[in-house]
Amino acid sequence: MSLVICFVFEKREGVFDVRGSGLGRYKPPDPNYHERKGRAGTERKQPRGDITPSPHPSLAALSVFRLHARTHREQTQRKQKNKKKMMLAYMDRAAAAAEPEDAGSLATVAAADEEASRDFGGLVSFRPAAVVLPTSVDDVAAAIRAAALRPNLTVAARGNGHSVAGQAMAEGGLVLDMRALALPRRIHLVRTSQSPSGFAADVPGGALWEEVLHWGVKQHGLAPASWTDYLRLTVGGTLSNGGVSGQSFRYGPQVRWTRVVYASFADYTADAEWLVTRPADAAFDYVEGFASVNSDDPVNGWPMVAFPGGAGFDPALLPAGAGPVLYCLEVVLYQHKQHQPDDDDQDKENEKMKRKVSAMMAPLKYVRGLEFGVDVGYVEFLSRVNRVEEEARRNGSWAAPHPWLNLFVSARDIVAFDNAVIKGMLADGIDGPMLIYPMLKSKWDPNTSVALPDGEIFYLVALLRFCRDGGAAVEELVSQNRAVLAACRANGYDFKTYFPSYRSEPEWRAHFGAARWKRFVDRKARYDPLAILAPGQKIFPRATTAKAAGTVMS
Repeated sequence: MSLVICFVFEKREGVFDVRGSGLGRYKPPDPNYHERKGRAGTERKQPRGDITPSPHPSLAALSVFRLHARTHREQTQRKQKNKKKMMLAYMDRAAAAAEPEDAGSLATVAAADEEASRDFGGLVSFRPAAVVLPTSVDDVAAAIRAAALRPNLTVAARGNGHSVAGQAMAEGGLVLDMRALALPRRIHLVRTSQSPSGFAADVPGGALWEEVLHWGVKQHGLAPASWTDYLRLTVGGTLSNGGVSGQSFRYGPQVRWTRVVYASFADYTADAEWLVTRPADAAFDYVEGFASVNSDDPVNGWPMVAFPGGAGFDPALLPAGAGPVLYCLEVVLYQHKQHQPDDDDQDKENEKMKRKVSAMMAPLKYVRGLEFGVDVGYVEFLSRVNRVEEEARRNGSWAAPHPWLNLFVSARDIVAFDNAVIKGMLADGIDGPMLIYPMLKSKWDPNTSVALPDGEIFYLVALLRFCRDGGAAVEELVSQNRAVLAACRANGYDFKTYFPSYRSEPEWRAHFGAARWKRFVDRKARYDPLAILAPGQKIFPRATTAKAAGTVMS
């Protein structure tokens, strides 16, 4: 069996959509096994889980994480038999060491052990009992089955560690380093009846989106239609927890990348909502935006707006009475070409693109003169956040804590939110980007576990803080995040926390709502009845029997 994420590339006039494809369902081991045997944690043999065809999502504890399982032939199974035995023996030793009385006796398994106790957020740290580097789905299954033999052992899948509140950690449990599965040779273009174009990509859960991008473009001239803004995230982590951006991508060799500035939030929101609701043949391929402080502060102010290469910002062009915060709308239009033109043809295409973009933006009410545009390559645009990472690594802020806060705020309340929070509580900036742009609820799959505000249009508000030398202490920034959430609740805003880290069941119930919470609990009970998986989410405590799990989850 092999662990893959199956993407469907749907081609329509140069457009390739990506969607998860659930091609199988994992049947977990018997949750009442210990109860029936009467000696939990002592029996070595366990009924083996199997793979059965199903359209349902597998391992729903990981939200929309999709598994596509393929059965090995008998010869492959024989080759891996000894490897499985070694894995189970190793996991039994790690499990034994995870017991409270033996916790101090566990030697360091690998250098990754320390890494697995941290994440990008840097706010919490939980040390696992062991870190497993799986090389196949059989190794993953062996780890889960071994954990099922111990009443308190849990398993967390870790991709590139980009969670911000310990979601990929397993305190005293097992961490699966999914990057170990991400060899380039494991990415394959396959044919499938589930795609109108007939093509899909089998991608390991531990592969980075950046790796998928380069593989698809260089080897096949194809690319998924949508990406996260930051491409150094794993595919499995994104499908498990979600990833958003302002992109509904189309493949092309060049893009026209444009930013314009607003002093009026009312104008900004009206234009942004108009752009995201345009028909496909009149729409940009990417619409996103952010807020910045109306000053020359290099971290929070005007320098956030200008493009590399010398584009300048002239504050004299701002209207009289401009407030403490400015808003920048960012749009991209792709050239839909399936071949690389020569230099002369490319220059002509670029001029044509500039005229088209100018015409599309003519109705917008941004501050004239404060527009910035550049022609860049497709891969260069998608990799733009890498430059931010490289600079953050140089100045040390990448390794510092990141008390990020991500919210979905209803369009109904976004103006009030801007007045109270952006212009009020955060008027001096947050030492990092403040993203704010609209999204459409109808574009989200209602079968996933994400919780969204009411109404068709809502806004992503992402407060992406970086702790810097001389800046506010991390405790102060965390406290400010709590104050923002308290203000949203006190003012009655229709909002949801994106990628939340609640610590009590009432908070999770309120987050999902009664109906969605029941569905979420039912899925957990069906696919992970012992609550072995995803302990870092802090939603369900580890159970020893299905009966106990049902009591906890009800």
